[in-house]
Amino acid sequence: MKIKTVKKAPAAKAVVKKAATCAAKCCCATQKPATKAVTFTVHAEKGKAVYVAGEFNDWDPTAKKMAFKAGVYTATVKLAPGDYQYKFVIDGTWCADPENVNAVANDQGTFNSVITVK
Repeated sequence: MKIKTVKKAPAAKAVVKKAATCAAKCCCATQKPATKAVTFTVHAEKGKAVYVAGEFNDWDPTAKKMAFKAGVYTATVKLAPGDYQYKFVIDGTWCADPENVNAVANDQGTFNSVITVK
């Protein structure tokens, strides 16, 4: 990156000044969007292998294991605002969220649940 100045100033000072200005204004294109902790829950028998898979983890069926407590499996994922498709994987079987009426058809002939993060 070249910085043009009217007065000749050492390049290091110009770069430091530019970086400080950028950080103060939060204008960097590399700044990450704010995320929100989203907790997924599903009822299943104790002792099952339960995971949540979706667009947020490239549909990896074992990327996000859910923990069992008080009759419910839960997992928390940090997500940026937007819509996300997901499913639960219970003992290797893919299942739409039975408590979420928001769903879309997928290319497998079944439905994916959809969550909107605001």
